[in-house]
Amino acid sequence: MTLLAAGRDLVNMIPVLFIIIPCYNEEKVLPLTCSMFLGKLCSMTAEGLISDKSRIMFVNDGSSDGTWDIIQSLSRKDEHYIGISQSRNRGHQNAVLAGLMEAKDMCDITISIDCDGQDDIGVMDKMVRAYLSGNEVVYGVRSSRDTDSFFKRVSAEGFYKLLNWMGAEVVYNHADYRLISSRVLKELANFHEVNLYLRGLVPLVGFKSTEVSYERHERMAGESHYPLKKMIGLAFDGITSLSIRPIHLITGLGGLIAILSFIGVIWSVVMWAIGHTVSGWASMICAVCFIGGMQLICLGVIGEYIGKIYLETKQRPRYIISERTYERTEGL
Repeated sequence: MTLLAAGRDLVNMIPVLFIIIPCYNEEKVLPLTCSMFLGKLCSMTAEGLISDKSRIMFVNDGSSDGTWDIIQSLSRKDEHYIGISQSRNRGHQNAVLAGLMEAKDMCDITISIDCDGQDDIGVMDKMVRAYLSGNEVVYGVRSSRDTDSFFKRVSAEGFYKLLNWMGAEVVYNHADYRLISSRVLKELANFHEVNLYLRGLVPLVGFKSTEVSYERHERMAGESHYPLKKMIGLAFDGITSLSIRPIHLITGLGGLIAILSFIGVIWSVVMWAIGHTVSGWASMICAVCFIGGMQLICLGVIGEYIGKIYLETKQRPRYIISERTYERTEGL
């Protein structure tokens, strides 16, 4: 199918919306949620909130199951479904970015959302209305975490507080459910970080923004693709991508240990001078192990930053689109 150039409706000034949905091995849940997204798109179109040129864009993130086949089948059945496929799996953040950058010249606004049905699509109306009232970015913020386990709830809330303490500007209890205007997306395209953390990058772009709250539900089918290991990795990427305070903490810790060590040297000399020397084997071993352990931790943190610098200097592409369900024409 050929996707016609989609721009703002110059007569009615009704915005064109693209719903960006990253998908990785979602063959179980995608057939259940696709109709939900289409129903919401059609209802907003009927209300006059968005243009009938609006689309649902699935981003296949190198799935190894039948996800891409489902996306292709949907696009053949209804023109509102379109899809792009990455050449390989590159991670959730890169998949979201690929969809946003693909859509930025074809629409007025985008809403990024996961395809598992956990985020409440009912607040999309509020997001669009917030855009029409002058906001360029609308963040979907969870009203509660009652559906999370105790560990996930405590760790997630602690992570947001830690990021803010580290000096990173993030929206509390916000993931990747957000509305972004094409104007903001074109500015976001100027950020070339390979180590992506969109939850922190979008606030850096600026522009007028607001929040809408929603309740997060249980996953409709399939299994979560964000186990504890990936969550920790994303959290660490967020901290090291947005803040250099860990380096400052290492410097402060090194200064504190140096001061304590200097005091220990003075104490040892005084004890030797007054003849109260002791063997001190245990205390010496403890001190050596403590300082050695701290040095390894500090070197590890510094190494993470150096590794990120190494990856950034290579300037490798953050995503590669191998297939589309539509023909990309000039001007899109």
